[in-house]
Amino acid sequence: MLFLELGFGKLLSKKLASVLAVLLISSMLSSCVTSTTGGFMVDASKERAASDYIQLALAYLDNNDMPGARRHVNNALDIDNRISDGYMVLAMVFQREGDLDLADSNFLRAISLDQDNSRARNNYAAMLFSQERFRESYEQLERVASDTSYEGRSLVFEGLGRSALRLGRQEDAKAAFQRALQLNENLFIAPLELALVYFDQEDYPLARQYYQTYLTTIAFLQLPYTPRALLAGIQIEGYFQNAELVENFSLVLTTLYPTSPEFQTFQRLSDDN
Repeated sequence: MLFLELGFGKLLSKKLASVLAVLLISSMLSSCVTSTTGGFMVDASKERAASDYIQLALAYLDNNDMPGARRHVNNALDIDNRISDGYMVLAMVFQREGDLDLADSNFLRAISLDQDNSRARNNYAAMLFSQERFRESYEQLERVASDTSYEGRSLVFEGLGRSALRLGRQEDAKAAFQRALQLNENLFIAPLELALVYFDQEDYPLARQYYQTYLTTIAFLQLPYTPRALLAGIQIEGYFQNAELVENFSLVLTTLYPTSPEFQTFQRLSDDN
């Protein structure tokens, strides 16, 4: 899913990340700034060092190196044990390793330390969604969506719409998907979901309009059809008696996804007809 955990920085190889770690430590040792005030030595580099460790931990996480990520995030927390992003990264490590209770508690710790940490809330929402805790996911995403400075806000609204659908709140889902497209017209999940919602509500012209938007977007992005999208096309174009498209979608679904739930639904629909 697209609002799942967000990467920070480019994907690094293990070797490159190790080299960066060595360079970072060397830089810290050579550029540590101290000042003397009233007889006390004040280390001015700790905050920067903790932040750098967090970025390294995220690089290792992106490279699926959990021991490396854990080592660097623990280095950051040794410097500052109240840094919110540290617990967020630790939660993501636990989640990747399958320790979901520990992931949950660390996400909550990150949020308690910084109520405005939208990245932590968004990643926590992704985990909640994967656990089918849709109401909690919706609540976290609703808070992130209100953060107008959050970089991935269009994807947040897309996730908000998906959570709303799981809660049976179609009107809220429609509003969220439409807002997502308003923020980023190149999204492809939002128009597909809107097409399905409008088809379910028997607004067939709008369903077809959003489905055409979906087709245009995936063609532009050169993305493959999903079983869900193919079944949607069969149903929507079937209503408009577009036999050629229905046949094409049916062929692709049957050939590429014969074990999918959507193919089973397609077979039932075919048998009913």
